[in-house]
Amino acid sequence: MIKLNVMILTRIISIVLITCVVTHSVLAQEEKYGEFINHGIQLTASMIQGSLFVDDKNGNTLIYTVVRGEPAHLLAFDVESKKLVLDVPLPKADGVWDLTQSTDGDLYIPGANGSLFKHTPGTQEIEDLGIVLDGETYLWNLTSGFDGEVFGATYPGCRIFRYHPDHGFSDIGNGPVVEGENYVRSLAFHHRTGLLYAGIGSRAHLIEIDPKTGNKKSLLPEKYQDKEFVYSLEIIPGKNGEDRLFALLTAGSETLIYNLKTKVFEQEIAGMDMKAITSDKAGKQVYLTSKGNTLAFDPKKNFGKSKVILKESGTANAFLHKENGDLLMLSSGGNLIEYNIKAKTENRTKLAIPGQPIPINAITFGPDGKVWTGGYLAGGHASFDPSTGIHQEHKGLDQTEGMAVFEDKIYIGIYPKGKFYVLDTKNEWNMADSNPKALGQIDGQSRSFALAAIPELRKMAFGMIPEYGKLGGALVIYDIDSEELKTFEQPVPKQGISSLIFNKGALVGGTTISGGLGKMPETKEAKLFVWDLGKMKVVEELVPVAGASAITGMIEGPDGNIWGMADGTLFIFDVDSNSLISTHKLYDFPEFKSHIWRSAFLVLHPDGNIYGTDNRMLFKIDPSTKAFTKVAEDTGLLVMGDDGTLFFRKATELWSYKPKSN
Repeated sequence: MIKLNVMILTRIISIVLITCVVTHSVLAQEEKYGEFINHGIQLTASMIQGSLFVDDKNGNTLIYTVVRGEPAHLLAFDVESKKLVLDVPLPKADGVWDLTQSTDGDLYIPGANGSLFKHTPGTQEIEDLGIVLDGETYLWNLTSGFDGEVFGATYPGCRIFRYHPDHGFSDIGNGPVVEGENYVRSLAFHHRTGLLYAGIGSRAHLIEIDPKTGNKKSLLPEKYQDKEFVYSLEIIPGKNGEDRLFALLTAGSETLIYNLKTKVFEQEIAGMDMKAITSDKAGKQVYLTSKGNTLAFDPKKNFGKSKVILKESGTANAFLHKENGDLLMLSSGGNLIEYNIKAKTENRTKLAIPGQPIPINAITFGPDGKVWTGGYLAGGHASFDPSTGIHQEHKGLDQTEGMAVFEDKIYIGIYPKGKFYVLDTKNEWNMADSNPKALGQIDGQSRSFALAAIPELRKMAFGMIPEYGKLGGALVIYDIDSEELKTFEQPVPKQGISSLIFNKGALVGGTTISGGLGKMPETKEAKLFVWDLGKMKVVEELVPVAGASAITGMIEGPDGNIWGMADGTLFIFDVDSNSLISTHKLYDFPEFKSHIWRSAFLVLHPDGNIYGTDNRMLFKIDPSTKAFTKVAEDTGLLVMGDDGTLFFRKATELWSYKPKSN
């Protein structure tokens, strides 16, 4: 266990950040290969996640929240003064989806790295309690039980852990709560009965579990079992023991109300937010947000009779109903709202959420001569002009998975819900003026990592990864002139599309055996397919590398043929003869675990070599001999500028590399 002092950490982080923004810092150990330059952090965000109102030992009400970043930071604001009283990093965690307070007053924080953190409200320290269960890499919801214990939800093992200060960690379900599933996404503890309720995905289940015996009971009615997740759970107390469990289902947005005394599902509600809800002490009035407003409703009555008490309040990240009748709310946008229910008066304060650096998730070299990047998970974009060193951030879009250029425009694949946008680089970024402009979205599809321009036909191609719990990615063709999207379901059954290239008049796709998260592959090896743009169908299909899980990084090589990577093996494919010319294993590739959507990126450099990134390294390939040289470590993504400068990421930083002349 590690205790972290915020003042010491702040000094350390300041030193690191000063180092990171040095524009011309060179990697000494890699200098022999050429010039490496760190262009610094590109993307920042003030996206808050898990939030909770807590009283410290002196009775001061604090609002705790976590702002995403690398690392994420735990923040606390004093509700009365609105001042930031705590800002401490959470080591190796880039986000936190939930917070809970145990019965003994401690705050628990589930790290997105599989660690559990502990904090005593009002202090300046956190304690890293370590990885909760072997093999669990991500923590979702927490809930407090009896006598200082807390329970937590995990991925990818679909497990529930218990933590007690005296006994440490244990697995209360002795393995997956539901066999074959990856996510326990949500949890709620019923203090009246001592039972836990667990929401499962990516095929929805609602499980009642006794944490003492491990006995389980499935509750979700059959008609809802085609949903992806039971995404959120909250328990609201009621009169005469009629406590109610609120359960949010996705895809879609339906909330079920389950009476824990009568064992009856009483209502199905559309459009209700479930990040946070609360009630008065007796449970007569439930407070929640829906469609940007705050509502109050009697859970014994139909939701249609609920009343709007606050307009344009946003989505609640946290609520607190105080004994004096005041209602406190923190919105997902960082607004602290204090509402007096009796007097119907309100006070709103925009909290000063400090922005944090976020990872680069996508990169392209634009027709405007700038390097464009997109951020994970908070989204947003940035542009960097290598000729001037000017860097700008551009807000408004969600997480970008892939980008591609045609003429003066950048086409963008957005997660979630399979959305597409186009940015006209001749004009300023302006979301209000539809630049980027929305092109549409594809039902049942989630992410587009693979994009390719088809200049001869003035079309763009998007290769898709399906939604959670599904297999089979679609091929989407966009006609630039007619602005029409056409979807072709599963060119290769049960496989996603991880790469695309237009070569010799044909569209060629590479697949991945993976689908959406929460669904294991049902095929064994990735395929290469040739798509006839006249017949709009697959006309050729083959396996370039036996047993490979994904095909990525396809480019037109020095011989005019397609060069690509498949799990550490280079392959060369001739479209004219529909034949595989050769394969060359370059490096060992990690064993397949849960999914792979992209890995290698390749470019053909003016010096005649091929450069690539994969498996956290930058490398060089001699096209004539296929000799492989590792150039740098801890790298990812890759794009080349007009002058042959290579740009890639190191986590939150943009780096460039100019190879030495031969």
